[in-house]
Amino acid sequence: MLPVSVSTLEPNADSKPLITAQTLLTRLSTSLRLALSHCRPWTDFFDRTAFAKPASFSDATSRLRKNFSYFRANYLTILTAVLAFSLITHPFSLIILLSLIAAWLFLYALRPSELPLVIWGRTYSDIEKLAILVILTVVVIFFTSVGSLLISGIMMGIAIVCAHGAFRMSEDLFLDEQEPFGLGLFSFVSAAASSAAANAAAPVIVSRV
Repeated sequence: MLPVSVSTLEPNADSKPLITAQTLLTRLSTSLRLALSHCRPWTDFFDRTAFAKPASFSDATSRLRKNFSYFRANYLTILTAVLAFSLITHPFSLIILLSLIAAWLFLYALRPSELPLVIWGRTYSDIEKLAILVILTVVVIFFTSVGSLLISGIMMGIAIVCAHGAFRMSEDLFLDEQEPFGLGLFSFVSAAASSAAANAAAPVIVSRV
């Protein structure tokens, strides 16, 4: 039997963060394009001739249900835009939130399990990292302006959605079967994590001598 020698190539440590960031941005842009592709025509959404005062509260709720089923992607886009505008107008809160998201991504979600986190000579396990990130999230959401800003932005977006859904007549809308929207908005995180783990593993070359 021929002997088999196994050699391990050392991965380029400097290229792993670049590959991970590139994969993350690529999957994020793909998810955003997919989300926007579900939007109904904005000319129908803002058709001024289709707006009228509802006859009753039940009529308003009926319109809202049908409009939400039809313009679901448009409503989520508006809600996201309102939330983004609220954050952009408060740069300090935006920086804090982005820092928190970056900590979750690069310290937990995108970090390969084979690559431990070492700070000041101490190695942190996944449970310890998760506990620290959860505590940090609670502090950021409840003890800074980020939480109130997110809540106010979401409430403002919901108010806009409800107003449009109640006053936009739904008789001209024809519902059809749509694929579930929003399920893949953050799927790029798990996919990128798998890709990062694959990139972190050193390739093994098996050669016959």
